[in-house]
Amino acid sequence: MPICNTNKFIGLCAAGALALALAAGCASAPVVKEAPVPEEKPMSLQQRVDSFLESYFADLSQKELAASSAWWNASTNGSEEASKRYAEAELARRLVHADEARFAALKALRAEAAELRARGEVALDAKSERSLELAELAFKGEQLPPALLKQMVDASTEIELIFKTFRPTVGGKRLTNNDLLGVLTSEKSSKKRQEAWLASKEVGAQVAGKLIALAKVRNEAARSLGYANFWDMQMRLQEHDPAQVIALFAELERVTDAPFAAMKAQLDAEVGRHLKVAPKALMPWHYTNPFFQDAPPNEKVNLDTFFAGMPQERIAELAVRFYADIGIDAAPIIERSDLYEREGKDQHAFCITLDRKKDIRTLQNVKATNQWMETMLHEVGHGVYYAGIDESLPFNLREAAHTLTTEATAMLFGALAKNPMWLTSYAGIDAKAMAKVEKYILEQRRREQLIFVRWGLVMLNFERALYENPDQDLDALWYQYVARFQGLKPLEGRHGDWAAKPHFTVAPVYYHNYVMAELMAAQLRSRFATMAGHTGPASALSFNGRKEFGQHMNEKLFAPGMSHHWPELVEEVTGAKLSTAAFEAEVK
Repeated sequence: MPICNTNKFIGLCAAGALALALAAGCASAPVVKEAPVPEEKPMSLQQRVDSFLESYFADLSQKELAASSAWWNASTNGSEEASKRYAEAELARRLVHADEARFAALKALRAEAAELRARGEVALDAKSERSLELAELAFKGEQLPPALLKQMVDASTEIELIFKTFRPTVGGKRLTNNDLLGVLTSEKSSKKRQEAWLASKEVGAQVAGKLIALAKVRNEAARSLGYANFWDMQMRLQEHDPAQVIALFAELERVTDAPFAAMKAQLDAEVGRHLKVAPKALMPWHYTNPFFQDAPPNEKVNLDTFFAGMPQERIAELAVRFYADIGIDAAPIIERSDLYEREGKDQHAFCITLDRKKDIRTLQNVKATNQWMETMLHEVGHGVYYAGIDESLPFNLREAAHTLTTEATAMLFGALAKNPMWLTSYAGIDAKAMAKVEKYILEQRRREQLIFVRWGLVMLNFERALYENPDQDLDALWYQYVARFQGLKPLEGRHGDWAAKPHFTVAPVYYHNYVMAELMAAQLRSRFATMAGHTGPASALSFNGRKEFGQHMNEKLFAPGMSHHWPELVEEVTGAKLSTAAFEAEVK
């Protein structure tokens, strides 16, 4: 007898019993009915969204962890093989959002939710709504042929490797970035300063052509998706209104024109005296930063003297101690980090979360200087933001509300390296000695703010123009903006100086967020000054032991992750919409 499944066997037996009954002449043979199969209840929209997100997050988290880990290895290793592995992992991550079928399903779910909302029905919980919204932005930017995505990733990775391994040569000697900054800080010979400055720009000449080609490929990709160009696409995918950002920066230019001009006249007089060069004869290499994006030391106080002789390890220890004093544990971040110089390693600094959970680390090249104290506080500031995000949030909400909000946090904390109260308590400066130089330190901080936002104006306007027309004379345009916004003498006959800035490759259409973050940081200081009853300059506000500041940021800023749109979050955390007002009050 053949084996059959149970239901089929029961059916056969019932049919046989009925036949026997009829054959025996039974007048009322029983009628056997099969049990009805219950209809499966259709899944609700929320259930279907949950299922979609679960599958999407599983894929994205796996690919993101692989790409983040490969990026870390490439940055700390510097080998061509490590860079190749990163390129492969990054392409795989981006291809998650290039999936047309998944994107179509996502759009259908959002359309259904919108239709239900229009009828006044609650379709989804708020976190699911936000997760779908952010997912759609991520997918929009990657709906490209895989070959085009690979072309962009490969081109970017090739340029990044050049930056990571580049070491300028001066007088036959290869210099690290720290060495070069040391020359521009301490060298008095204009000729030697010029040699070092020109050497720092050599990488620009190497990569300028590659960057222009990459810009054209990025534009091709953006236009295929319906955007005006890559700059326009990136702005919109970052949840910015390009017109509003342009208007904000125009206002920032207006309110800083006069204070910047007055400050720079005073600064140039000091630099001229120090280097024995007439102020009108100063050239870009007479300043201490190759891009004039931060302030040279004040002639009345050199903040590096506060750190002279300090072991470089002490820089990290001070940061951990400070964060603990405001109720935030930064020690695990430091333990995972790569903090000191070595050959082949990326010479800059960044913070990264590999898993959007607890694996948070920074890469730095620490020396015992005020700049590296600021950088340490800054990068760990990013880290404590990541660490404070509620881990129960959906995967794509476990990120800072916006680039500008994490940068604002980092800048708020980084600025403490020029706060007299912080320096007294943590760098161990004698209080009486500090009283004599406090006003000069605060003036240095003001100079730094003005110089940085004017540099940010160069970056925003130049990068926007780069993508609007990559074929224009970019070298001439660069120096037009340098003269207009920074008051520096334009150089003629130069090629690729602009391309020496790695952000054009590794963080394209990003720099405007730094400047907007400065505005938010000023608003945060204003909010904390009110909380603390502080009436002096905002830059002198003491954070020492202010656990209520840490609690406010943890609860209001860090924990929500990306649950809210950034303009709403800024207003909630600072008490005001983002504007130039608080910043203007600090630098006027």
